[in-house]
Amino acid sequence: MSGSFDGESLAIVVFLAFVAISLLLCGLAAADEDDPEHFYAGGAALGPVGGGLAVAGDYVSAATLLTVTGAVALNGTDGILFACAGVTSLTLVMVVLARPLRRSGVYTLGDFLAKRLEDSSVRRALGVATLVVLVPLLVVQLTAAGRIMVAMFGLPDDLLNACTVGCAAMMICYSALGGMRGTGYIQILKTIIVVGVVMVVAGLVLSRFGWSPASLFSAARDGSGHGSSYALPGLQFGHDLAGRLGLVGFLLTLVLGAACMPHITMRLHPMRGPRSGRRATGWAVGPVALLCTGVVVIGLGASALVGGKLLRASDPLGNTALLMITSALDPQAGGSRHSMLFAVVACAVFVTTLSTVAGITLAAASSLARDFAGQRRDGGRRSIEHEVRFARWAVAGVGTVALVLATQAYGRNPQVLLIFSFAAAASVLPPVLLYALFGRGISASGVRWAVYGTLPVVAFLMTFSPAASGSPIALFPEEDFHWFPMHSPGLVTIPVGFLLARLGSRRHFGTRRRRGLPPPYADGGAGPVAAPYDAVSGPVTRRARRRH
Repeated sequence: MSGSFDGESLAIVVFLAFVAISLLLCGLAAADEDDPEHFYAGGAALGPVGGGLAVAGDYVSAATLLTVTGAVALNGTDGILFACAGVTSLTLVMVVLARPLRRSGVYTLGDFLAKRLEDSSVRRALGVATLVVLVPLLVVQLTAAGRIMVAMFGLPDDLLNACTVGCAAMMICYSALGGMRGTGYIQILKTIIVVGVVMVVAGLVLSRFGWSPASLFSAARDGSGHGSSYALPGLQFGHDLAGRLGLVGFLLTLVLGAACMPHITMRLHPMRGPRSGRRATGWAVGPVALLCTGVVVIGLGASALVGGKLLRASDPLGNTALLMITSALDPQAGGSRHSMLFAVVACAVFVTTLSTVAGITLAAASSLARDFAGQRRDGGRRSIEHEVRFARWAVAGVGTVALVLATQAYGRNPQVLLIFSFAAAASVLPPVLLYALFGRGISASGVRWAVYGTLPVVAFLMTFSPAASGSPIALFPEEDFHWFPMHSPGLVTIPVGFLLARLGSRRHFGTRRRRGLPPPYADGGAGPVAAPYDAVSGPVTRRARRRH
């Protein structure tokens, strides 16, 4: 793969081509936004296939490519379980959430709960939850984008902040200009590119071992340095009781947290037709499952061909495993930057990171516009034109805040932010959504209890967890003030979220009964379950459901 046209030249060409095509797609999407509603719901025009590929693009992040690859390479079965958790999470979205989350006029989780519970006071609480979940995730993705750009072009570390600023500028342009439809086009393009590149690299790995998965796994086990422990669960968190509970809690956090991420659910709300949401997520499951399978193969190949010792020396978490394996598959005398395979893989990772950043930024800005600035003082709604103008400015504001935080995060392990984001999402959003959709007795008060009561618990336990201190890969490796034994607090905070949502709702309904007030729902019951698809007009008939 060598020649006068080397990897560095290819990286520049691919990078410029992606930027040009992405800006063109966003410009075409913006041209159709005479109706401001397209800024929020333009993704509905993509159809089930396009919408599904866009959901898959939003779902696949740099964490999926880099972190899971490193986890498979260094920790074997634990990493494979992480990949399986990702596919399980999207399947959960398809089976449980996709159809009921679809509703016209709904663009954020705050919109959905406000209509579902007939109480607009939940908007601010859901807006807080959305920002707390998305901003740390955005910081992690933005730092990854800066690092990948430096590695891709072989730039000195002194230009790391400059590369991060460039990535932030591009994500702001994509989100503010293209809106929901523009970022959807980018996600479709990204899904096609990333799945194709991962499959090519996975095929090259398997070809080294005679296309035998058993031979590949055996070589990976030998190269990891862990022996037979590589094939057993618990290598990353330990084989004792605390380690096994930590693994279970981490997997539960991944499944529930990824399923309810606001930038994922945002694509499901405006789907057209009662079955379009499920069809779209069905089209998303296939590419994600294919990609996770390829990531597992590449992770095993990194352990077998590079070796666990070299991978840990480069990065204790193995985040460089995907890029390092290109040197083993395509060795070049001038180093990895002259490898065509390295250039292709680095560009794919950069495309993944930048498009994910754009989707997260748009979801956070939309929540600011709808759930915070969309309300007038008299309780009414501001005009949609005002909301869209504010949303575009909110994109710039969110991007600037994330940029400042990202430049301060370099030199620290961002894993704690990633775990916090997923733990917050898993602990707050499933309780309020599942209670509102399928349970009885949820109220706006219960939503506020779940949000404002659970998030501090997540932050408190994360502060005193091994992810924050007490280990070489912690946020503060030189300190040790942890006493909570698990990296992810999900095993504790997820039940707390369900409990607080229930207690807050029961207290609210009990207060109304003591004051002699009527039931808060149109069906006269304790919750919105009697009207599964329209909480305002009561039970939906088959004909009305078809119209809805």
